[in-house]
Amino acid sequence: MHNLAFDIAHLLAGGLVLISFMMLYQDRLYALLNIFALHAVVLAASVAWQAFIQNAPHLYVTAAIALVFKAIVIPVALHRIIKRLGIHRDIETAVSIGPTMLAGMGLVALSMVLMLRVTGAADPLAREDLAFALSVVLLGLLVMVTRRNAVSQVVGFMSLENGLVLAATGAKGMPLVVEISVAFSILIAFIVIGVFLFRIRERFDTVDVGALDEFRGERR
Repeated sequence: MHNLAFDIAHLLAGGLVLISFMMLYQDRLYALLNIFALHAVVLAASVAWQAFIQNAPHLYVTAAIALVFKAIVIPVALHRIIKRLGIHRDIETAVSIGPTMLAGMGLVALSMVLMLRVTGAADPLAREDLAFALSVVLLGLLVMVTRRNAVSQVVGFMSLENGLVLAATGAKGMPLVVEISVAFSILIAFIVIGVFLFRIRERFDTVDVGALDEFRGERR
């Protein structure tokens, strides 16, 4: 049973890393949002499995929050924002796909080497989850850095937070009040980001952050 629990947890956490690479590869906004929703579904499954093997019922609440808000509410809201703002649905990248994917593989390798050495005395299941979680966090940062579109940067931020949730649950969970506080903080941050997207679109007629750089250059 222990081996089965390890294998399934390993599969789900590794699936999150794979889906993070899928997000890095995408150059269409709607496809990126659909993949982010899949990312949240796999996160919810991973957290639910951790709740089962750790006998921690409060983690089921975390899984439900991830499933409802991140897999349904946020992707649907972003779809509507894109449609309402008439945002260009191709994602402009600061770096081409090939170098970005290579950088992503390097970050995953770095995460594995770093976490497996630092957590040598920890439980093997927690070590694997923490290594995968750090990979998801770094890949989320890479999405934010290499995408010029503000919506895709929001998705990168949300996927980064998924990695933090995976790390917290893999390390024997966190208090329920902290999980709920984090979930509502992310929801509030998403609402604020949505407001800023509308304001940026009204002011600059685009959500390409490169336009903001050009505007600042003109004002200097």
